[in-house]
Amino acid sequence: MNNILLYIIIALGISIVVNIFLKKLGISQIIGYILTGTIIVYAFDLSHSHELEMVGEFGIVFLMFTIGLEISLAKMGSMKKEIFGNGLLQVGLSTFIIYVIAYNFFNIDATASIIIALAFSLSSTAVVLSYLKSSKEIYTPYGQRATGILIFQDIAVIPILIFIGFLTSEGDESIYIILVHTILSAIFVVGLLFVVGKKVVTYLLHFSASSELDELFMGSVLFIVVGASLFASEMGFTYSLGAFVAGMIIAETKFHHKVESEIAPFKDILLGTFFVTVGMKVDLNMFFANTGTIIGLFIIVFILKALIMFALLRLSNNSPTSLKSALALSQVGEFSFVIFALASAGHIMDLSLVSLLVLVVIFSMIVTPFFITRINAFVEKIIKTTDIVTDMTPLASRHDHVIVCGYSIVGKFVTQELEELGAPYIVVDNSNKHVKEALDEEIEAYLGDASKSQILNALNIDKAAAIIVTLDNLEKKRLICEAVLKHSRDANLIVKVVSLEEKEKLGDLDITVVVDGKLEVARVLVERMISCQLDYSQEKSTLLR
Repeated sequence: MNNILLYIIIALGISIVVNIFLKKLGISQIIGYILTGTIIVYAFDLSHSHELEMVGEFGIVFLMFTIGLEISLAKMGSMKKEIFGNGLLQVGLSTFIIYVIAYNFFNIDATASIIIALAFSLSSTAVVLSYLKSSKEIYTPYGQRATGILIFQDIAVIPILIFIGFLTSEGDESIYIILVHTILSAIFVVGLLFVVGKKVVTYLLHFSASSELDELFMGSVLFIVVGASLFASEMGFTYSLGAFVAGMIIAETKFHHKVESEIAPFKDILLGTFFVTVGMKVDLNMFFANTGTIIGLFIIVFILKALIMFALLRLSNNSPTSLKSALALSQVGEFSFVIFALASAGHIMDLSLVSLLVLVVIFSMIVTPFFITRINAFVEKIIKTTDIVTDMTPLASRHDHVIVCGYSIVGKFVTQELEELGAPYIVVDNSNKHVKEALDEEIEAYLGDASKSQILNALNIDKAAAIIVTLDNLEKKRLICEAVLKHSRDANLIVKVVSLEEKEKLGDLDITVVVDGKLEVARVLVERMISCQLDYSQEKSTLLR
């Protein structure tokens, strides 16, 4: 079976059947793809899958491209604490501690220990981020912390892969020389892609979009991704570096959302192929012979990473948020496969050790989808906290009240105006800090996510006079609006927007009133100007008399 098309057809057919079955059981499709790979190897006696691995490698390329789309320079600036603060500390400290343990307690040589530490410091973007997005917990405090750390880890993958690449090609050089060479080369390639590539990408996307031919636009995107990947590869780096930088460049353009939606099916299919190739690496004989060792190593890594992340996050967050984030990211991620494969191909790690560690990573990824959905319940049992949401029962008889969603700057001004009008109102916010501020000012406030149906029921929105959404985050605003309108079609929903772009993105929802902040400011400025002119004219008329 040397025909790549035959490999793909077999993998596709089996994965469809397996994932349909697992979907009914509520199990992640990633597990289905891994099982597909294992089934293919043992059912069809495939001794190698080089062609399929090449296709699967481009799954990682497209994953890195979509991650680049998520990491615009503006977003990195707004989340710099979560990304560069928490993320850098987590990866750095985890790598150091795991290296010390691997080198001193397991007697693994220094180079292999560094590679193991770097690989095990990473978490699974594919599993965790997909769950956070589907469950909408990405907008919760713990979801934001976890996302920030994942973004840094994804950025860190690029220098890690480049570093290992230079380790394999410059094995006789010192670590210091390799690091310097790695950094200088990466700066050159990334700088060249940003300076020259940004102009080319912007022009190409503008040209193809103006043609109004979807296939031409899609072809342009594929050309950009593959072209940037091949350029990085020819310069001695990984395909992923080029794809990642291409994603970041497009993230700075107006075509960001269109590209992301167009590329999603390709990314998902190719990423599925990557996990199929992972499943093909499962050595069942080794697993059954070393089951205790594999599970034991997984438990050690799980507990160690959870403790490190909890300790770091607890410095600036409450205990529940810190523990949820730590547990969500305590597994080992899919990029470990790439790291171990690169190290194995470069003969800087023993093949039997790599096979054992790959089984640990696979076991980690199989277990993760089962426990990540139960993190909230687990943390609530471990850490007993007073939940303000449980005190919403008195609202069951409330009617004709105004619900203010969000108590940041605009929310505070809204409550002041409602106070002057004498209108009854309550505040709901998903931030402990904002709720405490409101309570300190003797305002009736509740902690809760207004996009959840149970919270809307408790707020008794069916009998509310109005729901005012004052949040700044567009995604959160949309989730709340969708939930409110789904709960009550006749709800009097007033939403604040800050730009025409936001207004357009909410245009498909049946919102009662959309208040454009800039438009209202312009109207007030003109009204004040007219008022000043009238006052001036009256004063002038009086003086003339």
